[in-house]
Amino acid sequence: MSYADTLFLQTCREILEHGVWDTDQEVRPRWEDGTPAHTVKCFGVVHRYDLRREFPILTVRKQYLKSAVDELLWIWQKKSNNIHDLHSHIWDSWADEQGSIGKAYGYQLGVKHRYPEGEFDQVDRVLYDLKHNPASRRILTSLYNHHDLSEMALYPCAWSVTFNVSGHTLNAILNQRSQDMLTANGWNVMQYAVLLHMLAQVSGLEAGELVHVIADAHIYDRHVPIVEKLLQREPYPAPRFQLDSSIQDFYQFTPESVSLDGYEAHALDDKIPVAI
Repeated sequence: MSYADTLFLQTCREILEHGVWDTDQEVRPRWEDGTPAHTVKCFGVVHRYDLRREFPILTVRKQYLKSAVDELLWIWQKKSNNIHDLHSHIWDSWADEQGSIGKAYGYQLGVKHRYPEGEFDQVDRVLYDLKHNPASRRILTSLYNHHDLSEMALYPCAWSVTFNVSGHTLNAILNQRSQDMLTANGWNVMQYAVLLHMLAQVSGLEAGELVHVIADAHIYDRHVPIVEKLLQREPYPAPRFQLDSSIQDFYQFTPESVSLDGYEAHALDDKIPVAI
């Protein structure tokens, strides 16, 4: 089975069997009918994926890699905070009449600052350091800018990435304050696995480990029956990931630059309720 399936199913089982419910508290999220969207959670979940062994994608429910990469590049490459630059509709409910989600996600990565070597935004600083200062222990990005939080439609969930070069291997730690296990776990993991592959390729490095640190790993109350069905499924083996090897400029990648060989996955038969 896919190792991503192994970790996902283990964590979901742990949450359902030993997690803590927030039904005795006031919560911000609501279902479409206005009912509070409560969760059961585990704190401080850490998953490690070795990208040299396999690509971390779920098979117990079908994942759409190109759509995930489209959102990833919207944030990291276009550095956009406007949904009109995104091909999917996953951010529509958070956008204003002009399509903006405020000073969130891509906006934060695109803010430029002056360094001794010149002016960089966060992404360009990472690209520069991976090539010129690979021994640095300061190669990281952060979207959680305190003085801009009030102008964000949603506080960033996956909010920081720390990159570390060991020899010729690029590793990364993804920090996430909050993770909806059913809808977002597989999505975020494959996104940042792709990002690690892309940054490694354009920096002359090999993609190594992705470490995913989740502060609040939760399952929504109305998602529990769906997750219980996934726990009964038999996963498939992980597919082979392909990245267009001719691209050596991060800004030339597109969703068409990635592909999967031999991806088999179960269809998700249930409509997933959305909490806002």
